[in-house]
Amino acid sequence: MKILIIGGTAFIGKLLVTELARSGHEVSILHRKSRHSFSKKVRNLVANRNEIETVRKAVGKTRFDAVFDIAYDWEHGTTVSQVEATALLFDGHVSRYIFMSSVAAYGDGLNHHEGDALAPDDHPDAYVRNKAMSERSLFRLHQRTGFPIVTLRPPYVYGPGNPFYREAFFWDRFRAGRKIILPSDGHRLMQFVYVSDLVKLAIRVLESRNAIGHAFNAANARALTQHEVVLEFARAAAAKEPELVSIPRDRILQAGGSPFGPKLYFGYYFDLPAITQVITKAQRMLAYHPTDFPIGLKETYKAYLKHRNFPKPDFAFEDELIGRFGKDAVKIPKTVNG
Repeated sequence: MKILIIGGTAFIGKLLVTELARSGHEVSILHRKSRHSFSKKVRNLVANRNEIETVRKAVGKTRFDAVFDIAYDWEHGTTVSQVEATALLFDGHVSRYIFMSSVAAYGDGLNHHEGDALAPDDHPDAYVRNKAMSERSLFRLHQRTGFPIVTLRPPYVYGPGNPFYREAFFWDRFRAGRKIILPSDGHRLMQFVYVSDLVKLAIRVLESRNAIGHAFNAANARALTQHEVVLEFARAAAAKEPELVSIPRDRILQAGGSPFGPKLYFGYYFDLPAITQVITKAQRMLAYHPTDFPIGLKETYKAYLKHRNFPKPDFAFEDELIGRFGKDAVKIPKTVNG
């Protein structure tokens, strides 16, 4: 198949391009740079996905069998009008259009099924709003014209090559013998998906005739508390007994902490209100079987040891928090290594 990937040079996209090319597909990627790191077999199209005329010019008269739209402009956002304009460019010319959405499209709440309402158009978070509105627009297009849309809704994606300072945040601290700050009671739920599982599912919806017109949740079946997540990260690294210092979330935020940095305290984006999902639809329709979290983490840790791509960590803010608020330390149980 002739496949276009909008994006393709970052975390999920790199693996997706590699797997599709390895399977013999003719792959093109559309992004803003004049070069990419893949083999010469992967065609390079230069455009800004947020500027439809550049996309139109880059694509030209080339026709594709399928399109993966996985790019999101984290600096400026990618709005519903920009997503819709790109989709319309391919309407009637592709057999499958796969859009990478997010669990964030639900807005809030636990145990979401794909038929649940998405976040409203006036949601205060731009990312949530953009993903939810984009999905609604794409499914309306499907109803009007038969546009062959499929959407995927992953939660936290982890795995080798993660560009966000998440898994590595904890492993850097374990290796330095640091205490780990636990926001409040550490009971906020988090749900994950291994990047390889997400890519396999993306390719499966490309091949499945029954997938068109559907959204699919893509995650590990069970959500974990923040406390459990720290334990799993420690197990994957065979770490010594790191200590947890429970500090009330409101005090962390009042001191200038942010889940997005620069005063990071618990991994990038890792301290947000919980949104979780149910994956039975993907299991039933697509034979989706996610990798066990400990297994995926061990592979991710191996890659972390080989490639340390993040700047040297600055512990000053954490030291400030622990000094001011962390009088009582809670040790992680000794079962961490067992």
